[in-house]
Amino acid sequence: MSADHESSPPAPRPPQRTAYGKETWKEIAFLLSNLLTALVGFVYAVVSVLLGVGLSVTVIGLPLLALGLRGARLIGRSERARARGLLDVEVAEPSPLPSRGGFFGWLWTSLKDPVAWRTQLYGLIRLPWGIVTFTVALVSLLVLWPVLPLLSRGLANADRGMVRGLLSPSDELERRIAELESDRGVVVDTAAADLRRIERDLHDGAQARLVALAMGLGLAKEKLLEDPETAAAMVDEAHGEVKLALQELRDLARGIHPAVLTDRGLSAALSSVSARCTVPVKVSVDLAERPAEAIEGIAYFTVSELLQNVSKHARARSASVDVWRAEDRLMLRVGDDGAGGARLDGGTGLAGLAERLGAVDGLLVVESPEGGPTTVTAELPWRSRPGV
Repeated sequence: MSADHESSPPAPRPPQRTAYGKETWKEIAFLLSNLLTALVGFVYAVVSVLLGVGLSVTVIGLPLLALGLRGARLIGRSERARARGLLDVEVAEPSPLPSRGGFFGWLWTSLKDPVAWRTQLYGLIRLPWGIVTFTVALVSLLVLWPVLPLLSRGLANADRGMVRGLLSPSDELERRIAELESDRGVVVDTAAADLRRIERDLHDGAQARLVALAMGLGLAKEKLLEDPETAAAMVDEAHGEVKLALQELRDLARGIHPAVLTDRGLSAALSSVSARCTVPVKVSVDLAERPAEAIEGIAYFTVSELLQNVSKHARARSASVDVWRAEDRLMLRVGDDGAGGARLDGGTGLAGLAERLGAVDGLLVVESPEGGPTTVTAELPWRSRPGV
């Protein structure tokens, strides 16, 4: 044997590999842990339901049942987390229970919670299934290991079906109702805030000016005979107050719903509001038809508020407004070449604007890196005008 051959290093060993893949071991871990979790869920479901129903003839029965259902939600959350970690099942968390006024509202909301009742049902049927899966997985791991991947995959798929069927959120209609209830609150709060703003503007602006005008005309009337020159000067001053009051009323009416929007549409209205911006604004509106009046008004005030942010905070040299339709959505995009750094929680009113858009199935997306540029994109549902 040659010296070169004797001195050659030994060939490296191949890397060690487990008998099964990571997914298979995660499924086996889930199946083996089924017995303990199923036992806990079964005992909790039986005790909480029987205790609450059995004592329902007393004053503490229904509250105990409601507390048991609230606790079932926590068990469901832990089971979804276990399935998410070991079975890679992505099941969304159910919506929180809406808060009702008083004890009886809390009691009724808890007792009719479908998520909690389905979780209790999940706990009841899991005990026999947990015994089966634990036994099969353990025996297969010790004796039938060549077919263990097939067995674990089949049993785990059944678990995936149970989790999706019983621990997923309620149907889409219930989720949609919860979203609409939340959106209704936002709309009511926004409408109340707008009414308070209009009342404040009328009281502090036009109303105060009209009161001063009435007092001035009354003094002028008294001096009309004894001092005509002073009376004429007072009437001339009152005339100026009338012009200012009319201008304030026009501005207030424009803030409620501008006449140019009603008469000439979104393109002319956005050009008008862009002319009041402190930087040059390029406006592009590409719409074959006008949207419904409500959507058109929301689009106008959205762009108006975004341009106010440009004037107050952006430190920009120019801005742009683009409006177009993409299938069943009305798209708005306002951009500027300012300093950037705008955020939904940055105190520029973007968070409130996002809430108001969300109340009508809209969306607000902000892209504003430090140093700029800033692009704010808003989406609104498209609804055509009646008769179009």
